[in-house]
Amino acid sequence: MTETRSVCVYCGSSFGNKEKYAAHAEKLGKLFHQLGWKLVYGGGTTGLMGKIASATMGPNLDGKVLGVIPDALVAKERDSSEQDINDKLKESVDNHKGSTPISSAYGETAVVPDMHTRKRLMANESNAFVAMPGGYGTLEEVLECITWSQLGIHANPVVLYNIDGFFDNLLKHIEHSIEEGFISKKNGEIVQVAYTAEEVVEKIANYVVPEGRFNLKWTDEGAHSSNS
Repeated sequence: MTETRSVCVYCGSSFGNKEKYAAHAEKLGKLFHQLGWKLVYGGGTTGLMGKIASATMGPNLDGKVLGVIPDALVAKERDSSEQDINDKLKESVDNHKGSTPISSAYGETAVVPDMHTRKRLMANESNAFVAMPGGYGTLEEVLECITWSQLGIHANPVVLYNIDGFFDNLLKHIEHSIEEGFISKKNGEIVQVAYTAEEVVEKIANYVVPEGRFNLKWTDEGAHSSNS
């Protein structure tokens, strides 16, 4: 169907208030497993992160998954089971204290010293980027990824998986910035939008690098452009 991809997915370590978020994460993971695509994600086993990772691994645990997580976010003491943690997160995001357990059932995990190392490794391991619903971290990561494309650090697909209109306000902000002259219309095309798991795959497979991006020569960030 399409060439093999290594897809970085940014998403929440909580489930959110709608069951459809987890359902879409599971469906996308199953599609990755079916296609033989590799998932790169933020590590851990909770929330949407855990849901897409376990689905990508598949029932026989033969999928391709790399989780990248800073040491500070790894739950060192497991006072509760992973199921207990996920049950609590389903009740309220306020129960989530930031740390998460890790498990080989969710793929390979790379524990790194800090957030900067995490983001760099995730980017270097990927040739496409997808954002699903999430909080501050998800928004920060995908916006940086979009900026990297604008600056010519990479030329890989960037897709917002806009489940139930979750990213509508962000898309309005981008459109407003274009209207106000802060983002060029061509650079607005860096961001692709999908509403189903199948459309995410289609947007990645058929991505066309927009013209008009900055043609800069990077040295320190050069590893990212090698995936373009």
